[in-house]
Amino acid sequence: MTQPRRVQIFVFLPDEAVDVWRPVDAEQVSDELYRIVSENPDPEDERWEFSTGEVVRCVLKEFYGGKYSLVAIERVGT
Repeated sequence: MTQPRRVQIFVFLPDEAVDVWRPVDAEQVSDELYRIVSENPDPEDERWEFSTGEVVRCVLKEFYGGKYSLVAIERVGT
């Protein structure tokens, strides 16, 4: 049995004054779905839009400098 593919995705931090995206580790569940496996090291200071263990739908987003990365946009399960 093969292990799930681990990738880096970005999760939005809704409580920040400007748009901030936190890189987190996730396991690919299917084509667009990923399970977040990173733990938030400081949940009292930094609130993630999606939490550890949640399955999220990801899309490619263009960041500064033309770099594209996967970002979590929707919770689809746990």
